[in-house]
Amino acid sequence: MSSNSPDQPDRATLERWDADHLWHPFSSPTVHPTDPPLIIDRAEGCWLIDLDGNRYLDGTSSLWCNIHGHRVPELDLAIRNQLGRVAHSTLLGASHAPAIVLARRLAELAPAGLSRVFFSDDGATAVEAALKMSFQYQLQRADPKPGKSQFLSLRGAYHGDTLGAVGVGDLGLFHDRFGPLRVAALHACQPACYRCPLNLKRPTCGIACAAEAAQLIRKHADQLSAVIIEPGIQGAAGMIPLPDGYLTQIREVTRQCDVHLIADEVATGFYRTGTMFACEGEKVIPDFLCLAKGLTGGYLPLAATLTNSEIHSVFAGRPEAGRGFYHGHTYTGNPLGAAVALANLELMARPGFAAHVAELISTLEQELCGFQRFSTVGDIRQRGLMAGVEIMKDRGSGESFPSSASVGKIICGWMRQKGVLLRPLGDTIVIMPPLASSSDDIRHICQTLMQAILAFEDGGQLGKV
Repeated sequence: MSSNSPDQPDRATLERWDADHLWHPFSSPTVHPTDPPLIIDRAEGCWLIDLDGNRYLDGTSSLWCNIHGHRVPELDLAIRNQLGRVAHSTLLGASHAPAIVLARRLAELAPAGLSRVFFSDDGATAVEAALKMSFQYQLQRADPKPGKSQFLSLRGAYHGDTLGAVGVGDLGLFHDRFGPLRVAALHACQPACYRCPLNLKRPTCGIACAAEAAQLIRKHADQLSAVIIEPGIQGAAGMIPLPDGYLTQIREVTRQCDVHLIADEVATGFYRTGTMFACEGEKVIPDFLCLAKGLTGGYLPLAATLTNSEIHSVFAGRPEAGRGFYHGHTYTGNPLGAAVALANLELMARPGFAAHVAELISTLEQELCGFQRFSTVGDIRQRGLMAGVEIMKDRGSGESFPSSASVGKIICGWMRQKGVLLRPLGDTIVIMPPLASSSDDIRHICQTLMQAILAFEDGGQLGKV
């Protein structure tokens, strides 16, 4: 029984109800009863605390969204103050100060020219809005081009789970079964240097993967409405960093070919890669910028799709002309979410915040070097405070473990017993801590992962898989 919730059911009851009623995301219900969930009761800073008082370092930022830790006084206060005014009021035919001020603030922070802000609820909806805006623009531009109805993304891409976002995705387990329902995108080869699809090596390759993508864009320019990319690093694909200069080349060719560039910064935005937005790393200005996860500091669901005034202008007109963007959500621009997002951005603007993030990035880079000594570590990938350590059966031959072995899950399960929460992408162990972490937190995560890998190598598990 939680000391903070005297009327809450006991742990056994909660576990039973969880198994009987709660359908967890990205899970197989058939195996769930044998692997009961960790039930979190409360949190302090970068630590999560379960019903029994056990503490766990939040090594994945509660699915890549937490920025300043949990129970942050300034963020808590922003929500309480807004609750004293209004919890929700629609943006359909009305407005409210938190959404107005947040839109203004995002326009100030975003790459130059991205002055129009459309709010939604999560990353997939931010992407969905960008896709629809891009296509509707092609229909309503001064020289309409209805044939520009396709999109291009990267192999291995993940942009969300709504049907439009699924259409530009390329993760087989997540997307293939929905083939009959989706409008599939074109795909350029994945810029994965460890397993280069073009069988080339950095740095002598000349970023040939970007040239291959550029060729595809030119070939299909008359059919393409937009290219969608996660700037800097593909997240759910397995933490795959894009080569430096890749995004610049794609931006150049999209501009030449009259094709929009959609920057999906749902995961990479808000200093995750070291700058406010990852596209700033190459001084790229996209046509659409999709934001979510860290927008509220990990407190409430809120997303935003930013675009420029030229695109926005083609939606203008009298209502009877039917040129408007007829898309929205009940909780679009929710006042509570907008209020806490503003407080989140204020914390990021404080002196020393960016320097602290840079220090954490450097600490993580140093700690990741230590994984090279393990025979089962195939590749170590990092972009800012987003990293992946890939576990392999044989680094020399490049042989992976069979997916049925669930090696990533085994290692993360061991770490959970030691008080560190990480979540794998297959056999790639993702490290993505809150930006409020200390350097000691980073070291603790990495050293615990090293201990887990060592225990895995020495514990006879290798022979079983």
